Amino acid sequence: MSNSLSTMLTLGEIVRLASKVADPDAWDYLIGGSETETTLRRNRRALDELAFRPRILRNVSTIDTSHEVLGIAMRLPLFLAPMGSINRLDKSGAVATALAAKEFGIVAFLSSVCHPGMKTTMHDGGGNLIFQLYVRGDENWVMEQLAEATDLGYKAFCLTVDSAMYGRRERDKLRGYTPEARIDVTGINHQSALDWNLVNKIRSKSTIPLILKGIATEEDARMAVEHEIDVIYVSNHGGRQLDFGRGTLDILPEIIATVDGKARVFVDGAICRGTDILKAMCLGADAVGIGRLCGYGLAAGGKDGIVKVLELLEEEIINAMANLGVTELRELTPELVCRAPTVHEPSVFSAFHLVDIPSTKY
Repeated sequence: MSNSLSTMLTLGEIVRLASKVADPDAWDYLIGGSETETTLRRNRRALDELAFRPRILRNVSTIDTSHEVLGIAMRLPLFLAPMGSINRLDKSGAVATALAAKEFGIVAFLSSVCHPGMKTTMHDGGGNLIFQLYVRGDENWVMEQLAEATDLGYKAFCLTVDSAMYGRRERDKLRGYTPEARIDVTGINHQSALDWNLVNKIRSKSTIPLILKGIATEEDARMAVEHEIDVIYVSNHGGRQLDFGRGTLDILPEIIATVDGKARVFVDGAICRGTDILKAMCLGADAVGIGRLCGYGLAAGGKDGIVKVLELLEEEIINAMANLGVTELRELTPELVCRAPTVHEPSVFSAFHLVDIPSTKY
């Protein structure tokens, strides 16, 4: 681990370093949302509007953060969310995220639009990986992707369902930047044609758990349960697809109530601190994803940067659990949180308000 990373004591320091060393186009791609970035900010606001209700005089001398999901033992209830074009943040791209997850002991998702691809990432990175697909071909092509992911040992197959069209990301447009994942791409119309009929066919063929990423309403959660989906992944693409959506932690309670234990529930969206993860777990999430935060670590120091992010998150989680009066994740319940006014105006960096991170002007 580089000296600069090893001396860092806070997540904000890693974000600041990433902002200084990352390619400017890739940085704006990482931090930006669609159009007015309202959905992005609502993700953060939904987290900030939850306050803790700590319990006292409990023996919290031993804290256990271990977790299990889909039969996979994990050090934290945390996974590295799928991200495209991350090789612009670090040339090793998805291999770095896979290696970091394996070293730390959690799950990582691999996006189908992320280099160096499904086979090389598993061969060079390994570990507990989940493959996330953007549909770029017909039904036969999708089944080929499912078969290859299964044969390579991916633990689950994740279908992206909130990207009928690519979000209007104005930071990229103002820079004249086109992410590599969208250069000379064919078959995008197949994503727009994705429907429950294809989901049913995938479900019938899959021998590994099936995840739908991008569920944002109780109606679609109910349909997912009816279609026997294993994992409902509550997400709005980090605010990068439909603008003026709700924050994912505003959505989560209705999803949990609708699913009623019939499927596992994952969530992401502006997760930046250990306390954010605990809030999501209190509301009923089975596991919580970090996307941008993983990208910050990757830009700051490759695989080692991600591991450092995970170590600091672990410190934050242990500290917060002790002060909440809980010793195991199963003790995190809705009674430990309540609504409260926000203190800081939400933004992509508002979780790191003590560190000066320059904003981009166009």
